[in-house]
Amino acid sequence: MYSLARVVEAQEDRGYVRRIAGELNPDAEPTRHLIEADRTGSTVIFRVRGSELECVGGVINTREKLYELLGVSRDEEAYSKLSAALSSRASGGFKVLEFSDFFRPFEGSLASLPAIRFYSIDGGRYVTSSIVIAKTPDVADSHNASIHRLMVLDERSFAIRLVPRHLYRIHELNRRSGSDTRVAVVVGAHPLVELASSVSPPYGVFELELVEKLGGSPLEVVHTPLYGLPVPARASVVLEGRITGSLVKEGPFVDILGLPDRVRDQPVLVVDRIYVSRDIEYFHTILPGGAEHFLLMGFPREAAIWEAVKRAVPKVVKVRLTRGGCMWLHAVVSISKESEGDGKTAMMAAFAAHPSLKHVVVVDEDVDPDNPEEVEWAIATRFQASRGLVVVRSARGSTLDPSSEDGLTDKMGIDATAPLNRRELFTRPRL
Repeated sequence: MYSLARVVEAQEDRGYVRRIAGELNPDAEPTRHLIEADRTGSTVIFRVRGSELECVGGVINTREKLYELLGVSRDEEAYSKLSAALSSRASGGFKVLEFSDFFRPFEGSLASLPAIRFYSIDGGRYVTSSIVIAKTPDVADSHNASIHRLMVLDERSFAIRLVPRHLYRIHELNRRSGSDTRVAVVVGAHPLVELASSVSPPYGVFELELVEKLGGSPLEVVHTPLYGLPVPARASVVLEGRITGSLVKEGPFVDILGLPDRVRDQPVLVVDRIYVSRDIEYFHTILPGGAEHFLLMGFPREAAIWEAVKRAVPKVVKVRLTRGGCMWLHAVVSISKESEGDGKTAMMAAFAAHPSLKHVVVVDEDVDPDNPEEVEWAIATRFQASRGLVVVRSARGSTLDPSSEDGLTDKMGIDATAPLNRRELFTRPRL
C-alpha cells in the first residue's frame, strides 16, 4: 500500500518521528525544525497557523530511510533497482479505483493550505513537494509526472517553476495550439512515488509506472473528476487546475544549493478544485536545500553515474554526489583501476551521465568517497595537475550555479588514482 501516512506510522514505531507542539508561523518558523530534523535524521510533524492540515517533513532525509523503503541494504542494490525500473515498464500497469472512495472536496482555498516561506528572502509562500501530472499531447495514452515548486499568488493560483524539461515541453505544445495545460497536483504521496517523479525517463514514459518496480506491487490510482488525470489513490491532497499562458514573477527562492534562485517570469497555474484524503492527511513539506531535497534530486543522478561508469571501466566501487556539492554539482567516484586512463574514462562517463555535474574526483578502491579526509588525502598524494587534471570549458551545466553564465560552466575532473606500475609507493601500510 503506497501511503505516506503508513510510512510515517512505521517511522513513528521505530522512534524516528518528532512532533512539534502548537502552531508555527508559516513564515520561516518551520525551517529551523526541518533543519534540526536533518541534523538528527528524524521525521518531523507540525502544524502551521491558518491551516487544518498537518505537515510532515524529513520523511526520507537519510539514505537508510530511503533504502528501507526500496527494500535494499546496499548502494548497488538501490541503483540496480532504479535502473531496472527505468529499463522496463510495469508489467501489470496500475490498479484503478474510484476517486470518490479516497477523496472528498476541500472547502478551503489555497490560503488554507500550509504553504511556507522557508527563508525571509523567498518571494512568497511555497509548496515544495508537489507532483504535477499532465497528459502528453503528442504521445498517445501517456502522461508525465514531475516535481515543481509552487508559489502561492492568491486564493486560486500559483506561480509554477517550469525548467526546460518534459512538463515545459507539454506546456509549450499546448500553448502553441491555444490551450491551457490541464494538470493534477499531488501533495502527500508515498516517498517512492516522489522518487519516481524525480527521475528522468524518456519522454512519453509515465513516471508513475516506475513505482511498481521500485515497490514490488502495482500502484493504486484514481482518475480526477474534472480532467480525468491519473493520481495516486492514497495521496493526501489533490488539486485540479490549468497552467495558463499568463506569466508572473516567481522567486526569489532558496533552492538546492542553499542560495536564492533568481526571479523569472513563470506561468500561472489556476486551481479549479481541491480535494483531500478521506484517510489520514499529511501535507508533505520538503526543506529547500535540505537532505530530503538532496536525495530526491540527487539519488537518481547518482544511480545514473553508477551505471555509466560501470559500463565505461571494469569495476566501479562507489559513487557519491557529495553533501558539500548539495548532491548535485560534485561527485566522487571510486573505481578498481586496471588500466592507466581508467580514471579519466570514469570522469567523462560521470559528466555524460549527469550534465549538471561540475567537478568529479576519481579515486582508487581503498579510498572511501563518503570520507572527505580520505578523498583529500588521495588528491594530496596521488594527483599531479599536469597529468591528472581535466578541464572542460563552457559546457552545459546547472543554471542553479550562480558562477555559471546562463548554465554554461567550466567543468573539472581530478584523477586521484595511483599509477599501476608504482602502486606500492602509494599504498598505506596496514597494522
